[in-house]
Amino acid sequence: MTDLANAVSLTVDGLDYGGWKSVEISADLERQFRTFTLNITWQWPGQTLAVPIKPGSRCQVRIGCDLVLTGHVYKAPISYDGKQISLSIEGSSLTQDLVDCAAINRPSQWLEQSVLSIVQALASPYGVGVVSEIPQTAKLSKHSIVPGETVFQSIDRLLTLYRVFSTDDAEGRVLLAKPGSGGRASDVLELGKNILSATAPMDFSQVFSEYRVIGQHKGSDTKSGSAVSEVSGVATDATTPRKRVTVISESAQLTTELAQQRADWESATRTGKALTTTYRVQGWRQSNGDLWRHNTRVKVIDKVLGFDQDMLISKVTYSLSEQGSITTLQVAPPHTFDANPVPPKS
Repeated sequence: MTDLANAVSLTVDGLDYGGWKSVEISADLERQFRTFTLNITWQWPGQTLAVPIKPGSRCQVRIGCDLVLTGHVYKAPISYDGKQISLSIEGSSLTQDLVDCAAINRPSQWLEQSVLSIVQALASPYGVGVVSEIPQTAKLSKHSIVPGETVFQSIDRLLTLYRVFSTDDAEGRVLLAKPGSGGRASDVLELGKNILSATAPMDFSQVFSEYRVIGQHKGSDTKSGSAVSEVSGVATDATTPRKRVTVISESAQLTTELAQQRADWESATRTGKALTTTYRVQGWRQSNGDLWRHNTRVKVIDKVLGFDQDMLISKVTYSLSEQGSITTLQVAPPHTFDANPVPPKS
């Protein structure tokens, strides 16, 4: 793979900047925006004049010809001494505005709307697009903005209820996704071949034997208040040997079916999160030239951890330092992010 194919460029106001001393670019299924940190010298390669990049500038980040991030520059700290001047550029996807900024829609309530239409409405005031890779959801009877909450806090209540996850794409849009919708990695992660190192916390502290989801649902002309005022769902995890019970109180309007689905989801996904493992490999691209990307399935063969199965890449970080170019991949069982997961067998 040529150096040009892996050259990182930052585009601001129609100008491309390169020549980075160090790079870190991250994309994560459990984070709503990608981030980047690029460290450079004050004098840009091929230019005779320094061109300052101002915080707030809209930008794009590419690896070779591959667009990996669309967003804004948030920081541009400068440091210098008697020998050199260093400039660091830090930024994130357009979707960070939804995490930081308040939900300001008026009216602030939606009735009988789908998740996609509500998320599009919530993101619209900040000029952030929304795309979906999930099937159309049932319409929610009611969703209201809680005063003072951010856009994503309001969105997250919807996603949790319907067991959907969101992330961002390279264009800086909100992406409602399903596990593995990004495709499949061509390479295998295999101990003794391309795995440089691995970290596996194996933290089962948030895994329980029983999950109880409770909530309420208003009555209607056809259902009395007493019949629907208290709604609950219960799921068990046969892999947990001792009695450990957790109760999850859902503030959104629930049906019995949604409560049970939420309980099943908690049971199946918490074990998956406990098995989350981080691998490091050399380079940013696979043997076929494709970048390693998150939300793709990958075969993992690791005799130390007992893996010989498909896993989902939930987070990817491209870094460049004195050690060369490294990709850090966080992987988990695919059912960890599935809307309707199959609980693990004992």
